[in-house]
Amino acid sequence: MMVIVDYGMGNLKSVQNAFSEVGYKTEITDDPNRIKEASTIVLPGVGAFRDAIKFLKNKKIDKELIDAIKAGKPFLGICLGMQLLFTYSEEGGLFSGLNVIPGGVKRFPASVKCPHLGWNKIKFTHNSNSNTNPIFQDILDESYFYFVHSYYCEADNPQVVYSTTDYGLVFPSSIWKGNLFGVQFHPEKSSTQGLKILKNFGELS
Repeated sequence: MMVIVDYGMGNLKSVQNAFSEVGYKTEITDDPNRIKEASTIVLPGVGAFRDAIKFLKNKKIDKELIDAIKAGKPFLGICLGMQLLFTYSEEGGLFSGLNVIPGGVKRFPASVKCPHLGWNKIKFTHNSNSNTNPIFQDILDESYFYFVHSYYCEADNPQVVYSTTDYGLVFPSSIWKGNLFGVQFHPEKSSTQGLKILKNFGELS
């Protein structure tokens, strides 16, 4: 069972519809027990970090997400869902995240227009030379994906950064650590390439 975590905001139906388009049935839920039973988890992303992490903690979903990652279940964080995996965010103050990826979430500098909105390319890092991230199977380097965000991630360990994108500064556009995957862009809005990533992720379940 693949679940899409509902934390009270976001693009849940569009993510669900995109998975359906590539042949995978998903369940949208905010029930910690259903999340615990899931074999595969997607943490989608639209909204404010503060509100999202508050909801996850109040519903005790945060513990189930961390346990699922530790148990080796395939886990995909999308946009804000990727940011929530980090130690903290500076969005609207200073807030603790799930802390499964050490590092922080910071606002783009004033020198660039916020949000970072539209199509931009990703560039694979040196980490991808020896290992192919399974969700990027058949995705070419410098492919374009659709972004909507004003905050970006900074990972303490550069080895978890699988691709970067340049928008005034170079930031991680995807992360990978074992069964844990994160993408800053929106695959469900990224046409054929984005659907391919979701299909690849579904095949891990």
